[in-house]
Amino acid sequence: MTLLHKPIALLPLSAPFVVGAIALSASGLAQAGTERARVVSSTPIVETVSVPREVCRAEQVVVRGRTSGAGAVMGGIAGGAMGNAVGGGSGRAIATVVGLIGGAVIGDRIEGRQPDHYETVQRCQTEYVSEQRPAGYNVVYEYAGRQYSMQTPQRPGRYVQVDVTPRQYDRTDDRGYGRPSRAPHNPYGY
Repeated sequence: MTLLHKPIALLPLSAPFVVGAIALSASGLAQAGTERARVVSSTPIVETVSVPREVCRAEQVVVRGRTSGAGAVMGGIAGGAMGNAVGGGSGRAIATVVGLIGGAVIGDRIEGRQPDHYETVQRCQTEYVSEQRPAGYNVVYEYAGRQYSMQTPQRPGRYVQVDVTPRQYDRTDDRGYGRPSRAPHNPYGY
C-alpha cells in the first residue's frame, strides 16, 4: 500500500505542469514555424559594375628595309685582299685592316637596303565597360492581412517562405485588437 500512496502524492505537484503545457499548445504560442506569404510585388535591385574586356585591332605598320649583310662581307673580303696586296712589312697589316673596313662599308652601300614594306600586326588593349547586373530584389509580401518587405538574392515566385513566431501583444488598439511587437522573420537575413 505504501507504493500506491507515492504516485498519488506526486499527482498534485505534476498537475499544474501538465495543464500548463496543454494550455500553451492549445493557445498557439508554442506553434512557431514556416508559412507561405503571397508576393505583392518584386522590384529588381540593379548595380553598375565595371567589366574588363580585351579589344584587339589589326593595324598596318611600315617595316624599314634592311640589308642582307652579303655586300658588307664581300666588300670586306675584297678590301682586305687589296690592302694586303698594297702594303709591305708592318704596313701590310695596317693596310689589310683599313682595306677590310673600307671594303665592308662600300660593299654595304653598293648592296643597298631592301625596300620598305607593310605588315599587319594585331594590337590589343584592355577596356572597361559598365554593365548593369541584378544584385537582388526588393519584395513586398502579404501575410495575415498585413504587408511586409524584405530583400531576396534571387527573383521570388508567387509566394515566399517566412518564419513565423507568435509574439506577445505589446498594446491594444481602440477596437480591442492586439498588435504584434515584431514582423515575421525574414529567412534571407535582410
